[in-house]
Amino acid sequence: MTRNETAAAGAKPMRADARRNYDRLVTHAKAAFLEQGTNASLEDIARRAGVGIGTLYRHFPHRTALIDAVFQEEANALIALADELTDADDPFEALAIWLRAVLTRHSAYRGIAAALMEPDRDPESNATSASSMIPVRGAGGVLLERAQQAGAVRRDTDIFDLMRLAGAIGLVAEKAPEDPGLADRLLLLAADGLRVRA
Repeated sequence: MTRNETAAAGAKPMRADARRNYDRLVTHAKAAFLEQGTNASLEDIARRAGVGIGTLYRHFPHRTALIDAVFQEEANALIALADELTDADDPFEALAIWLRAVLTRHSAYRGIAAALMEPDRDPESNATSASSMIPVRGAGGVLLERAQQAGAVRRDTDIFDLMRLAGAIGLVAEKAPEDPGLADRLLLLAADGLRVRA
């Protein structure tokens, strides 16, 4: 159970109906954020989920909490992908694939890159708390370390910088919707800069 779920449940396990409402709200928030960005109407999300706005606010006291719940699903997917790529034959390519997935998630949700990088967000927010980001960074860090040990990536690179770089590329691409290939080009440039030169 995530921090948001625990808080929403008053530190008690959720009743079955509350769990269903929570899951519906996250599902419809994800769809709304993909369609309209993270500033999508909370009232519309509640309506799509078939609940009242009060129910939404009981589970998610502010927009950030809802963004974090959606992001937690995406974080879990990034961790799973890193696990799949751990034994890839080409460690550099494995790292590049994972970074592309990070970037894809930033690009898919208009506003999420800025929201996740905002320094003064609620400290209770899942997406920015160190404890919730450790598994994502750790998963990417394993791929980075493998690529470094293989002599494919510069030793002066760390996973924190790579995550920030992916977020920054996501922000830039979000501001240039007329250029759909921009994020890929920037990621290729960044990946080229990571390579160890003979």
